[in-house]
Amino acid sequence: MTDSLVLAEKSSASAGQSSSTSRRREHRKPSAAKRRARAVVKHTLLIIFGLIMLYPLLWMLASSFKPSSLIFRDPSLIPSTVDLSNYTGGWNALSHPFGHYIMNSAIVVAGSLLGNLIACSMAAYAFARLNFRGRKLLFAIMLMTIMLPIHVIIVPQYILFSQLQWINTFLPLIVPKLLATDAFFIFLMVQFFRGIPKELDEAARLDGCGHIRTYFRIMLPLSVPALATTAIFTFIWTWNDFFSQLIFLTRPDMYTVPVALRTFVDATGQTSWGPLFAMSIVSLIPIFLVFLFGQKYLVKGIATTGIK
Repeated sequence: MTDSLVLAEKSSASAGQSSSTSRRREHRKPSAAKRRARAVVKHTLLIIFGLIMLYPLLWMLASSFKPSSLIFRDPSLIPSTVDLSNYTGGWNALSHPFGHYIMNSAIVVAGSLLGNLIACSMAAYAFARLNFRGRKLLFAIMLMTIMLPIHVIIVPQYILFSQLQWINTFLPLIVPKLLATDAFFIFLMVQFFRGIPKELDEAARLDGCGHIRTYFRIMLPLSVPALATTAIFTFIWTWNDFFSQLIFLTRPDMYTVPVALRTFVDATGQTSWGPLFAMSIVSLIPIFLVFLFGQKYLVKGIATTGIK
């Protein structure tokens, strides 16, 4: 009887402690009004910072519709008068129509896309699935090349391509991509390939598939998110690349979009700001469309490759 009374007292005491603990936790939890106020403050700050980041782009868009004499006098985002002469004049302002430079950039981007998707994925498959001597050392060397800035290697590259008579051609911008020189994309796809179960490779070998058929029939179809991420980054980086294209392309008929936009800027002060802003907006349209339609694959590809 005494034991039962002791157990009852202990159970009631523990129940009282748990109820008091739960009351303290409920007391610590913020109320619904406080949570709503924090959410409002957080979203307000995000909207403010978002507008601050978008203001230069919106200002450039508005300035492309203003006369050149009002661009720096009127900082408003809504032009008082809409002037389309910047687009018509900027399209034909250079030695070639601006569409010619867009086609040049499209050729360079297409070659870079093809090279990175094929060469980098094949190199990534070798690092992720093949066992060969010196694999870890070569993989470490490949990763160290990410830390090399382009300014370190641009002079040897220029000397080499000049001896090959590739200057003023698209070959210096495309051929290195076919040799898997972008270590970032190799690393990205290696991380993705390592997440694919090796049992699929073993099953393919039992069916008589070698490494080539396994690569094309097993790995590539399963690595669409990583390939899409590589394609999107390659498109954006190549389309916006100015330095290397300025070095290797010196003839006006070989200019790409970034180099052509640079010709609107005159060192003597006679810069055509209106046509420059108008053609800059035109050059941003492909990037915007690629990012808009490929955002889902971009997020999925990054999330599934271990890069957080």
